[in-house]
Parts: sequence; structure tokens; C-alpha cells
Amino acid sequence: MIKQTENGIIVTFKISPNAKKNEIIKENDIIKIKIAAQPVDGKANKAVVEFLSKTFKIPKTSIEILKGETSKDKTILFKISDEEKISLLNKTFN
Repeated sequence: MIKQTENGIIVTFKISPNAKKNEIIKENDIIKIKIAAQPVDGKANKAVVEFLSKTFKIPKTSIEILKGETSKDKTILFKISDEEKISLLNKTFN
């Protein structure tokens, strides 16, 4: 689910497009991101990156979808080395 690497932190999410509002929900061992955008032409992927960028104050260029471009299950790399941001991500997702 969460893995720290030399490149940053890798997190696996389950995405729910067409939601009423953007939010992060943790259910048991699954982290869900509800996103208002539709899964058409990459709009939901773009919205996920923008939402995570705003939520954690990380530049969009430091967030990369590694797996799941066309799937609801996504593996995302946060390319960060700032200990404060790493700690915030770990608290949110653990």
C-alpha cells in the first residue's frame, strides 16, 4: 500500500470518479480517492494529480502515476524528499 523508496513514496489507491466532491477515504487497508471528474480522456487522472497536489502542497510535477492509467486501481509515486511532507503522507495513509 505505502512504500518508501529512494525516489520518494509509492502509494496504491482505488479511484472513484464521478463523485460529488473530491476526498480521500481510508477503509481498512484500502485508500480511496473520490474524484468529481469523469473518467474520460484522462480527465480523472489529471484531477487526481491536481487534488493530491493541492491537498499535500506538492508540485504536480512531483506526482506521477506509475500504474493504472486506465484502471481504477492506481499506483502513484510522490517524488519528494522533504521529511515534513513524507511524515504528512505517512500519517494520512497509514
